[in-house]
Amino acid sequence: MSNERKTWQRDHNGTLPLKSYGAVGDGRSVALIGADGSVDWWCVPGIDSPPLFDRLLDAQQGGYFSLTPADEFSVERRYLPNSNVLETVFTTPTGRARLIESHNSSGAGRLPWAELARRVEGLSGSVRFEIRIRFSRQGDTISPYCSIIGGHDVFHAGRVLGLVLHSKGMEIESHDDSGLLAHCVVRAGERQTVAIVAGQDEPLVVPPIDVIDGRIDRSDEAWREWTGHLRYDGPHRALLVRSALALKLLLYSPSGAIAAAATTSLPERIGGNKNFDYRYAWVRDAGYTIKAFLRMDAQAEAKAAFSWLLKQIETEGARVLFGLSGGKVPGVIPLNLPGYGNSAPVITGNAAAHQHQHGIYGDIFGTAAVFVRSGNILDSQSAQTLSRLADQCADNWRRKDAGIWELEEAQHYTMSKLSTWEALARAVELADSGQLPTTCRDRWERERDRIAEWIERYGWSEEKGAYVMYPGSDKLDASMALAVRFRFDGNDRMTRTLDAIQRELGAGPFHYRYTGMAGEEGCFLACTFWYIEARALLGQTEAATQALDAVVEALDGGVGIYPEMADPHTGGYLGNLPQGLTHLAIVQALTALTPGSSL
Repeated sequence: MSNERKTWQRDHNGTLPLKSYGAVGDGRSVALIGADGSVDWWCVPGIDSPPLFDRLLDAQQGGYFSLTPADEFSVERRYLPNSNVLETVFTTPTGRARLIESHNSSGAGRLPWAELARRVEGLSGSVRFEIRIRFSRQGDTISPYCSIIGGHDVFHAGRVLGLVLHSKGMEIESHDDSGLLAHCVVRAGERQTVAIVAGQDEPLVVPPIDVIDGRIDRSDEAWREWTGHLRYDGPHRALLVRSALALKLLLYSPSGAIAAAATTSLPERIGGNKNFDYRYAWVRDAGYTIKAFLRMDAQAEAKAAFSWLLKQIETEGARVLFGLSGGKVPGVIPLNLPGYGNSAPVITGNAAAHQHQHGIYGDIFGTAAVFVRSGNILDSQSAQTLSRLADQCADNWRRKDAGIWELEEAQHYTMSKLSTWEALARAVELADSGQLPTTCRDRWERERDRIAEWIERYGWSEEKGAYVMYPGSDKLDASMALAVRFRFDGNDRMTRTLDAIQRELGAGPFHYRYTGMAGEEGCFLACTFWYIEARALLGQTEAATQALDAVVEALDGGVGIYPEMADPHTGGYLGNLPQGLTHLAIVQALTALTPGSSL
């Protein structure tokens, strides 16, 4: 989140570093904007919709919306304080200008259309900006075109209908079916605004440009009002608030679902093929995010997300992930795009939709327990759903599964058994507090104890001095740090396990997911923050603080929007972003380091 002046440049293929991107959103969609003023990713109207702009995955031919100085420039960039409104200050040989960008909302909340607004203000001298828009062809599956309707130039991109609206000082040089080219000059004290208003399969509103401009400020006020209610009195409030705002971007307000990330197919290693679509709601990510919202006293978001999650489980069963509007997620479908950094494949859908992971049990019950400890009450329908799920967990825990890392090889993963232990431990506690029926309470307790015995007998390796990935293996799994949060084990074995994770999976300030990943992918950021949280919860405050300071420093240079992974050698970002699992792990780590904040 540094404000230092930088010159971000695209490489010879036209690709920007992922660290150069900021994100704006409105509770339905998220746009990624490069530090050079180019919107390179925006799916309309929802996070999981096809992209209107997709240069992020197709640097040469993809769609984009750039508002960039015509001359050479350097950049100072940040979010406005306690807000998801983005500010970029461009310095050129002739002057300085500020770009303010917002995915607008209204005083009543999310607008019933998508409104991406961009305002340039002259600070000194004069700056000439070029505005370029090229619409995505979505892997040559659509062919955008423009028409005149009601006296307006309207663009059509698949099922999306939209307008480009602008101040009078912007001059259109050319436009055709593929997009437009325009320019404007701003001098000290002047400002110009350009915006895209769009919708899908619905009538289109044409707001006056001055009304759109005013909504930028009202959106900023709404973000600041929301963050003002967040509960956290620790020393890292700015970092926590930025993560909370990133998580808020991923909350899909039409349903209450929480997207794992805002993008698809960003590679976990440049040139590798571990590219996945994260624009869906994982039970794990949703559960952890609900806990994070509860820790910050964001009760409305937590309740909406938890209600949605329970409803999906009731209607669809205990699946690994769901669509943002509910229901099943399709399998993998490849798209004809070269990918970020020419790292193919580019896909929609996710193969994990057909897996079974024991982790869903612990995720759901851990979430329910925190929801109740926050002073809330389960209704009878939710209690029945959870009781049936606890019975299912008690029946299924002895089976192999795909594990937290969604691996193709089914195994008796220690972390999976730990998740079933957490589920039944929390189910017993919920029953004892009157939140769940007690009919099967004693059975849950017996199975809980059997799982604990299994983990201690088969999951622990005295030779490794740690809990291993699965019985008979010498592999370590960084997610075992979560055992401390789950309240599974005492200080001794978990301290030894954390020491082993640091020794064998640590790479500078970062950590790999599990043994053998160093040659396949970057370091998984959530694992590092889980490690920090575990140290803090074990009372090892100095070690946790040192690890936190080191990883935050290594990630610095962007605006605080973090991805799934990082390159341990360069600190460069890898994987989809903003990544909810990363940001919620930050929240959990920070609150664990703050006395009296833990739920």
